[in-house]
Amino acid sequence: MNASLNILALTLALALPLSAHAHKTWLLPSETVLAGDDPWITVDAAVSNDLFYFNHMPLRLDGLTITGPDGKAVQAENSASGKLRNTFDVHLASPGTYRIAIINAGLFASWDVDGKPKRWRGTADSFAREVPKDAKNLKVTESSGRIETFVTAGQPNEVALKASGTGLEMLAVTHPNDLFAGEVATFKLLLDGKPAADLGVEIIPDGIRYRDKQNELSVSTDKNGEFRVTWPSAGRYWLEAKVEDAKTSLPHASGRRASFVATLEVLPQ
Repeated sequence: MNASLNILALTLALALPLSAHAHKTWLLPSETVLAGDDPWITVDAAVSNDLFYFNHMPLRLDGLTITGPDGKAVQAENSASGKLRNTFDVHLASPGTYRIAIINAGLFASWDVDGKPKRWRGTADSFAREVPKDAKNLKVTESSGRIETFVTAGQPNEVALKASGTGLEMLAVTHPNDLFAGEVATFKLLLDGKPAADLGVEIIPDGIRYRDKQNELSVSTDKNGEFRVTWPSAGRYWLEAKVEDAKTSLPHASGRRASFVATLEVLPQ
């Protein structure tokens, strides 16, 4: 698959509404809670039809950002690209919590050429070069997305969990590596650093390949942007929230789509 098709598929996956048939983007660490003197993890990155199964295409790593327990950037190691997934290793050289994220930002544009629709996607820098200034019926949408997971070596901390203040983000009230079956966890969604109130959140447990239903948990944020989840069982969970508004940061765009996706692991009691 060439790069342009790869970008298109990822874009569509981020833009589609949540459904049983929508492609899902995810990061999956080999472990989320580790001990020992020299811990490492391997992370799979993919876009798939079934959660955490490599059956569609790899997730691009262009926007990969790893934040260590001291708030400083950590470099991925041993990155590899495959037909169905990308992988990389992370050396957890310091104790504490790591945030692993792929951050995407760009523009989508559509206009008419001889009565037929023309579509474009790219960066703000390439917009002026590639989109005609006299494009007819031009519509431009800004897009921002975060795909995240969290890993802790030894004692957890919260330095890497601080919000950036840009786009849709999740602030951990309950630490994301301190989740247990049967217990209530609380999280807070922020949009540009402010509470994202009345926003729907979908949470899907692993294993949908082996059942007829997604068994999703549907919750909503309160006026403070907080939502609560009681984990029905141990395992891995995929969480997604999306919002559309007119609060663009780029003059070309008339609207914005922001999304947040996280992979969380819930441990048994």
